Amino acid sequence: MLPVKRPFVAFGRPLSNILVRPTEKEWNLKSVKRSKPGNRRPGNRWSLQDAKAKLSEVVRQARERGPQRVTVHGRDAVVIVRAEEFDRMRRPISGRDLLAMMASSPLADVDFERLSVKSPVRDVDL
Repeated sequence: MLPVKRPFVAFGRPLSNILVRPTEKEWNLKSVKRSKPGNRRPGNRWSLQDAKAKLSEVVRQARERGPQRVTVHGRDAVVIVRAEEFDRMRRPISGRDLLAMMASSPLADVDFERLSVKSPVRDVDL
């Protein structure tokens, strides 16, 4: 690329036309093949800008394909999940859940002996 003529502007007015050497970015601009920002993300990862622009699509994907990650400055910031999955994760664990987990364990048939300690109880005056 040859040097290009650009007006030199100072104080809001062009002073003169001078020859300016192209910047490195201008040299490489035509050789770089650019893709749209939305095409560079994997199936479940969205930049914040894309997620804001396509919120209904993000929600649809979360319902159909599972959790969708939203990134800010290239780092994971939040995960969008189905409401049912969120409620399941937030539900407190009950005794029934513990019993169901133990019953479905591959070690459910293992017998073990529960030891209890029998010691004298002392009297306490209150």
